[in-house]
Amino acid sequence: MVAFKTLYKDTIAPELMKSGKYSNVMELPKMQKIVVNMGVGVPGDRDELKSVAGDMAKITGQQPVITLAKKSIAAFRLREEMAIGCKVTLRDVRMYEFMHRLIYVALPRIRDFRGVSANAFDQQGNYTLGLSEQGIFPEINPDSIKRVQGMDICFVTTARNKEEGFELLKLFGMPFAK
Repeated sequence: MVAFKTLYKDTIAPELMKSGKYSNVMELPKMQKIVVNMGVGVPGDRDELKSVAGDMAKITGQQPVITLAKKSIAAFRLREEMAIGCKVTLRDVRMYEFMHRLIYVALPRIRDFRGVSANAFDQQGNYTLGLSEQGIFPEINPDSIKRVQGMDICFVTTARNKEEGFELLKLFGMPFAK
């Protein structure tokens, strides 16, 4: 929804300016991108990788990039350049659409949901969220899931610290646990 972009311009930006921490509109923290990453549990399995990439394409509305192993690890039966997962980088309109679907559609579908952790911010104000299954998104048919697959979602912001990033995502409506 482009409504999230207008929400930022019409509501969130003036709210942040009123706080008195910023002297210029260009200093305000904003969303830069969202990176969605899914790993495949069985490295090298082409059918599993196609399934995971298809689910990610349905969820994000964008074709994923296949990620490859950087080095060999014998304990994991992993060879260099072996396909181990996929990722998508969302920007602008698709980023805001995905963020809206995640916050208002997918997260409330989690059983016994009490909010996401507020402790997953890094020093630059970026937030990382881990989901345990892809079935919470309405685009995924539960009957077509062969194997439950988790994913990592990283919200990259232009915030300077944890507090600014937290405030920005809170104003967007991210349901943080109390």
